[in-house]
Amino acid sequence: MNAPLPHPTLAPTSATGDWMQDRLTEARGVLADTTQHPDSLVILAARVVVGQTDDARECADALELLRLLDRRQLHAIAAAAFPKGGAA
Repeated sequence: MNAPLPHPTLAPTSATGDWMQDRLTEARGVLADTTQHPDSLVILAARVVVGQTDDARECADALELLRLLDRRQLHAIAAAAFPKGGAA
């Protein structure tokens, strides 16, 4: 008869318990070293920073990076980021 396997943890728990703050920290790490990551990941990280940061300069820098990497028109980027036109 086979012995049962131990149940692994499905996902590591956050040390801080704040999932969104952890994602923002991770996104900042990607943006700090953009040459080591594919453009698609850098675009995703920039979107996270734009949506989550409270720092206006950091937001502006991330938007500028999005403008450089995302080849779609600005209105298409805004429509993708805010599918309901910004309404809640």
